[in-house]
Order: sequence, then structure tokens, then C-alpha cells
Amino acid sequence: MKAKKLIVGMAVFSFAALLLGGCGADNNNTASSSTSESTSQTSASDSASTESTEATVVAGEPMQDGTYRLEEKNYKNDYRVTFEITVKDGKIVESKYDNVNADGESKTENTEYNETMKEKAGISPEEFIPKFNEELVAAQSPSSIEVVSGATHSFDSFQNYAQQLIQAAQAGNTETIEIDNGADLKDGTYTLEEKNYSNGYRVVFSMTVADGKISESNYDYLNEAGESKKDDASYNENMEAKSGTSPEEFIPNFNEAFVSAVNAEDGSVADMDVVSGATHSFHSFVIYAQQLLNAAEKGDQTTIEVDNFVTE
Repeated sequence: MKAKKLIVGMAVFSFAALLLGGCGADNNNTASSSTSESTSQTSASDSASTESTEATVVAGEPMQDGTYRLEEKNYKNDYRVTFEITVKDGKIVESKYDNVNADGESKTENTEYNETMKEKAGISPEEFIPKFNEELVAAQSPSSIEVVSGATHSFDSFQNYAQQLIQAAQAGNTETIEIDNGADLKDGTYTLEEKNYSNGYRVVFSMTVADGKISESNYDYLNEAGESKKDDASYNENMEAKSGTSPEEFIPNFNEAFVSAVNAEDGSVADMDVVSGATHSFHSFVIYAQQLLNAAEKGDQTTIEVDNFVTE
């Protein structure tokens, strides 16, 4: 299936712009509360200030200094991902995302591959790989860089892996993250939860695999009482009026489309269509869905806790 282009355009401020800080819905009646917006835009009260230009992180551990690594275990078309970020003074100062072959040679140096992809997709690894690295350092957030048309699948893996490295950096865990990419999904239930509430909600996401296929996806935003944002009538009405969609519409859409896309032959999360009006929520869903798929490839049913950044 042909991957759809995922485009994210966002303002970037500072360390507070890190990905996945408080995943509320897009464009509701409060200050921005979606995955990217809540961490990259000031709240209503902040915008009234003439002096403050940066949001303040009120939840989510800062990244600890060090070097954090991730590697794919398996080669696909003779290449696998290796990825390393270096954090200093709580910020990403260096990003080394690459695709390498068994000899350790970068895909950026494969002239034939680059020429063929450039002709077919309009972009090549020698262009988009350096771009991903440069923009991650500049933005401090993988969701704050705009995907280049023709490199959607590569961007998806980059975005997912960058977020996993950020989570490792928050925990100060310098053990190399190994991704068993391409492995069959192991039966079981896999769960991811955000730790912190943003505008009263946090993401709770579970995925069930049966006979190697996704049988159920339960992605939702819950408040402290365990109530779904889908059932918040005021929230839904306000968002529907402003963006043309609402949690009661796009949350079931995400879950249904995810199961359908991944279970298809050669299926991928990247085959899902972005939901207009819920772009930021969509991108948080994609990143979290990919983390659950990585867990299912390993058969690791340990709950993934995301110490998401929340700002005010």
C-alpha cells in the first residue's frame, strides 16, 4: 500500500518543545493541548505576557546528559537503522540517525540507491538523512520537523526511534535499545500510558495481538476518573466547531484504521490517512502505535510509561 505523506508544521520554542507533552485534542476551547501543540506553544495566560516567549515545563523529567543509542536488529533491503543522540545540558546537541549495511556503510553513500530513489520518489537518503538529524537538533522534537515527500516511511521510523531515545534520555538509561524490526508480532496485550495529565487528560493505549494479527486497538484519552475524552460533550462540541472533528470521531477512527492498515499485506502505520483537524493527535497516535508494535515484535508486554512533557 502506498504510504501517505505526514506533514507537521509547528512553532518551536525550546526544551519545552520536546515531543509528546500532554496529548490532548487539537484545537479545543482551552490553550493548545495536543501532542505537539501543548509542548511547543504557550498557554492563553502565557500569551498575555509581553516578556515570556517560552513555555514552562510543569511535568516530565528533563533529559539527562549522555549518549543514547538505538539499533535495528535486522536488515531490510540490505540496510538497518542505527541511531544515536547526545544530550548536553538537557538538550540534544548531536543526532546520528543512519541506515547502514553489513559493512557499516551508510545508505547516503550508495550512489546507485540514491539515484534510483531520487528518480522514483524525488528525494534520496543523501538528502533526507542529514535533514532529519539537523532538524532534530534544531527543534529538539521529531514532531517539529516537516516530513519530505517521498520519505514518509523513513520519517516514521525516525520519529518513532527519536522519541524512544528521548524517553531513554529522560530516564538516563544509556543501554542500547534493540529493535527486532520485521519480526512476527507475538500474541498478547501491549500497553502504553502517559504519566502526566495535560488539560485534564492523558493517553492510555492498549493493543491486542492474536494469531500474529492485531485483533483490537484501544487508544484513548482519560481523565483522573478514568472517563474518556470521547464522552466530554463540551470538549467535543468546541473542537468540532473549531476544527471540524472531535475526539468522539477521530479516536475510533484511529483505532479502526490502525488495525486495518497493519493487518493488510505489507501493511504499515504509515498507510493510515491523517485526519484533518486532528493532525497533532494523529502524530502522537502513530508514534505510540509504533512503540507498541516494537514491543509486540519482541513479545515484551511490560507497560510502556511515557513521562510526557506538559507545559503552561
